[in-house]
Amino acid sequence: MRALSARNRELLNLLVVGMLTGLGFASVYIARSEIVSPESLTYAAFFLLVYLVAHVVARLTVPYADPYLLPLAGFLTAIGLTEIYRLNPDDAFRQGLWVVLGVALFSAALVALRSDYRRLESYKYVIGFGALVLLALPAFPVIGREIRGAQLWVEIGPLQFQPGEFAKILLIVFLAGYLREKREVLAQGRLKDFGPLLLIWGGAMAVLVQTNDLGSGLLYFGIFLGMLYVATARLVFVMGGMALFLAGSAFVYRIIPRVEDRVTIWLDPWPHAQDEGYQLVQSLFAIAFGGFGGTGLGKGTFTTSDGTNLIPDLNTDFIYAALAHELGLVGIAAVLLVYMLFAMRGFRVAMLAQDGFSKLLAAGLTFGFALQTFIIVGGVVRLIPLTGITLPFVSYGGSSLLANFVLLAGLLLVSNRALAPRD
Repeated sequence: MRALSARNRELLNLLVVGMLTGLGFASVYIARSEIVSPESLTYAAFFLLVYLVAHVVARLTVPYADPYLLPLAGFLTAIGLTEIYRLNPDDAFRQGLWVVLGVALFSAALVALRSDYRRLESYKYVIGFGALVLLALPAFPVIGREIRGAQLWVEIGPLQFQPGEFAKILLIVFLAGYLREKREVLAQGRLKDFGPLLLIWGGAMAVLVQTNDLGSGLLYFGIFLGMLYVATARLVFVMGGMALFLAGSAFVYRIIPRVEDRVTIWLDPWPHAQDEGYQLVQSLFAIAFGGFGGTGLGKGTFTTSDGTNLIPDLNTDFIYAALAHELGLVGIAAVLLVYMLFAMRGFRVAMLAQDGFSKLLAAGLTFGFALQTFIIVGGVVRLIPLTGITLPFVSYGGSSLLANFVLLAGLLLVSNRALAPRD
């Protein structure tokens, strides 16, 4: 019996994801009105159609790419869209539009770079400078917007977005290009070759401190250390970087009140349960109340009797708590397992890549995805101080979703080149 091709396996998995999406929306409708509305099937059909378009584009542009990355991303997107619909149907409609735009951007990236994505390496310094510009945009007057103490947003007319999400991708491309070129001399520890890296990285960290976006600062610093270790295999660089991070964190803790508040709440949130620690405490209660099996999709309690939200920003920063509440320990463990599988496939792509730039690019994209997941989940469950970044593919928000679709396209491009048959 002939084995299924990579793209046929991808299609089969997407059909399974579409069925699970339909079941998820049906569960929410049943919990609300005890009937299965045709609207639930419409949402599932729409979702499946959008991902089938992504599959067709992948079949035409990257026929040998990893067959599991797209379905895993689709499953995470389905979970997020279902939970967002359960919390706020209007937000789910807007999130659906962002999914359409994300698939369009994903398709455009595959088409534009299908011949050879490695030409991006030739423009690494331009890309690195572009990342700094994007990071600095929220600090500009007129267009910059501060929300909840962090100046992350740019507002140009009706358009509002977080440029830092796209800066993350550009920084990974820059680091992959520079580390590929200098990996041998960096491994020897020549100080002068660290100049451009420290300049770009120092500028990025300075901008992040200025905008108070320390969650992204932690993410970018972790990506930097991870890619540096992959390039040089020198553990001493990682240890030195961690020491610098701890020293910088202590300094920032003393000069930025917002960071001091986050650390204080992390160490002991209960005295602050009615003020700064309210969100964290309520999310811990929600996770605990979910228990082993959860309350069931659509059956969680997230509002008071008068309609007031118990957890502000539930569909963005704290959507993990909502999922743990309704899916329970078993369900949320399955969600985390999907993230682990995505990271495993991404690192497998990095191992199979034939050239240094591709290896570093795939490793950086995967490590950024995994570290972002760890930071937000760790903050919600009080493993580390809470930060304001999003859960990839699941949280509500257009900027994060679009950036993750670009990340997915990058991994498929690398895997297609790695797995394509050689003449």
